[in-house]
Amino acid sequence: MPEAGASPPGARLRVALFGSPAFALPALEALHRRHQVLLVVAQPDKKAGRGLRVASPATAGRARELAIPLAQPARLKGNEDFAARLRRLELDVAVTAAYGKILPASLLAVPRHGFLNVHASLLPKYRGAAPVQWALIHRERETGVSIMRTEAGLDTGPVCLQRTLPIPDGAGASKLMTALADLGADALLEALDALASAELSCHRQDDDLATQAPMLTREDGRIRWQDPAAAVAARHRGVELWPGSHFRFAGDSVKVAELTATSETSGGAEPGTVLRSDGAGLLVACGAGSVRLLRVQPPGKRVMAARDWGNGRGVRPGVRLG
Repeated sequence: MPEAGASPPGARLRVALFGSPAFALPALEALHRRHQVLLVVAQPDKKAGRGLRVASPATAGRARELAIPLAQPARLKGNEDFAARLRRLELDVAVTAAYGKILPASLLAVPRHGFLNVHASLLPKYRGAAPVQWALIHRERETGVSIMRTEAGLDTGPVCLQRTLPIPDGAGASKLMTALADLGADALLEALDALASAELSCHRQDDDLATQAPMLTREDGRIRWQDPAAAVAARHRGVELWPGSHFRFAGDSVKVAELTATSETSGGAEPGTVLRSDGAGLLVACGAGSVRLLRVQPPGKRVMAARDWGNGRGVRPGVRLG
């Protein structure tokens, strides 16, 4: 029998969603279909792009389209007006999905059943802001989503439900993040059904097994030519969304729009050495094997064929890229 105070199975719960980027959109859509979404909380609008136009987070735009009340507080800690607004909603539960800020304990206690978080990894692996990217960089064969109870720590709360997903060969961060967002939305609805019937069971994470997935830096996109070719290609897929792969040549930072690992050996050449330039691109030696640069973007220019860039800059076999 459900415990006292539990909602009937399949009940529409009173929910708020804390989420900002496109990753949170499937969760928002799922909640809108099955539950009563009383508030969407997103990061404030920011200036972005070359024209520094003001851009809204993906969830903010969708909330407006769905006529769901929206809040974009600049800060949460000590924001009593926002806390009071949240209390007035008499929420059953709140959900976080890539919101981008750590919630203070005072807010976590507001909903009747607290907060659940949709996290794009199989916790305790890859706690942090970039779990999808680091799973790719580290060449994991599978990943998944975890529905966990949100605590004041960084992805340290009890895990309530997990779903695994094999990582397709050649998948980049964008494709994998989309798949995990959809999987996370389905898992979230399943967890909320269990919560409504008082059947949601959560267990503490084993901190000894935890790994970290910190926010990427620009340096994380720098190609490590000394790595095996497969690792260079994996890092390229992991940093696809930001900061992108790049290398240095003649004082410039050159972005790599497309590369692929090859089965061709380096022939003992130093990592970063251009082995060949042909119609397929630039073949470059790695610590083991080689990669082929297909398309690059020099500073201030559009993406172009790597061979064309190399011809224009005098990049010949034997030249080393940094």
